[in-house]
Amino acid sequence: MMDKPTNAILADAALPVGAKLEDWIALLKPRVMTLVVFTGAIGTLVAPGHLNPILAVVAVVCIAMGAGAAGAINMWYDRDIDAIMRRTASRPIPSGRMAPASALAFGIVLACASVLLMALATNIVAAAMLAVSIAFYVFIYTMWLKRRTPQNIVIGGAAGAFPPIIGWAAVTGSIDLVPVLMFAIIFFWTPPHFWSLSLYASGDYERAGVPMLPVVSGPRITRANIAAYTMVLMPVAAGPWAVGFVGWPYLVLSQILTGIFLYYAVLVLADGRGPAGASLTNNGPARKAFRYSLLYLFLLFGVLAACRLAGW
Repeated sequence: MMDKPTNAILADAALPVGAKLEDWIALLKPRVMTLVVFTGAIGTLVAPGHLNPILAVVAVVCIAMGAGAAGAINMWYDRDIDAIMRRTASRPIPSGRMAPASALAFGIVLACASVLLMALATNIVAAAMLAVSIAFYVFIYTMWLKRRTPQNIVIGGAAGAFPPIIGWAAVTGSIDLVPVLMFAIIFFWTPPHFWSLSLYASGDYERAGVPMLPVVSGPRITRANIAAYTMVLMPVAAGPWAVGFVGWPYLVLSQILTGIFLYYAVLVLADGRGPAGASLTNNGPARKAFRYSLLYLFLLFGVLAACRLAGW
């Protein structure tokens, strides 16, 4: 598979430096950060115990900083394939608006600052989990898995599942079963979410040599995997109820929300019926499944918080 060019760093200093504020913000992957911050905040909100509201806000800011740092380092490392893919060609580095070395330095400083501030504001457990999440995204997903295996998003998706654990640990100083269940929800949500996107962006990944599942195994296998993981998500989403953390209102609502997700996954699966598994449409169902998957996680974690705070 495609490996990082060994001379890439040597050319960094030769690239222009004229980045604007919006370019620095783009490095943080703000759309991805929104979901990370939300799930981390929910972990802080539902955790037992008390954390000063100001420190709780600082903890969430640290989670955002850590996610942004990982995103910046990811953009530095992936600048070669980002330049090939239409979806990412306008990012600050491949478009030439920012020198790669600047993005790397920004990411490293932000990562170190987020972990240090988390340790000072909350506790060493939360800081350690934040450090692990950043390292996992950068080294395990970005540098190791993404260019080598179609299971990249399955294993690497764990990086995006850490925020509830971090938020919980910021309050309690420990890692308990409930945040692990929240981790599991995001972990099993990630493959159907990202594979839905990869179905209609597979041309980009193929040109860049990234072995996403649709490129390696084809759309039919990808659609089947989307449906399978979404089915697994049904019992996983019920986990907080199963351990007595929340009551039956959460169970009902979680299964309704996941049932709708499964409905979209089935539409994606049906969209692949045809000769050699070729799509009969423009992957419209996959686009709808991707959009709903984003709404799904926001709603599910919102319901979890609401039921917990209401004593349901």
